[in-house]
Amino acid sequence: MTKLHHYDKLGTVRFVTFSCYRRKQLFVTNESKKIFLYQLRTICTKYSIHILGYVVMPEHVHLVLYPKTEIFLGRVIGELKSISAREILLSFRGQYDMSLESLKNNEKYIFWLRRCYDHNCRTPETVKEKIVYCHKNPVTRGLVEKPEDWEWSSYRWYYGMDNVVIDIEGYNP
Repeated sequence: MTKLHHYDKLGTVRFVTFSCYRRKQLFVTNESKKIFLYQLRTICTKYSIHILGYVVMPEHVHLVLYPKTEIFLGRVIGELKSISAREILLSFRGQYDMSLESLKNNEKYIFWLRRCYDHNCRTPETVKEKIVYCHKNPVTRGLVEKPEDWEWSSYRWYYGMDNVVIDIEGYNP
């Protein structure tokens, strides 16, 4: 398999996508989505990363992030995935009628696919395009009719709506 190259320390906004193990729809409870978004906010605060946009879909996540310091974003995403997986899997035990056995690999439970997609956004237009992509994703997939109907994206924040799950920094080029 070809190794994907990640170009850190360029001072650019990053569009990151990662998926659940075997593309299973593991974000089926509001609690699992809330856990992920809480951990996202915690990690981004810890590493001085601005969240410009996001969407949590049933089996994957898109993030538009701006690291304010020179970091290796892949390691930060790995930490986010590890912490969120542990907490989400614990929330499933005994409360959610789901076969955790289908998530087992070598006697370990796995929540996320190992790899992620990472794109450097070199222009303000590209950043805006990726944020809009996040907001349109639930509509494109037929999960809702309008972006504002999907609670699990940054759309509501950008349009000053109520019930914002997490505040984000926004993007002003």
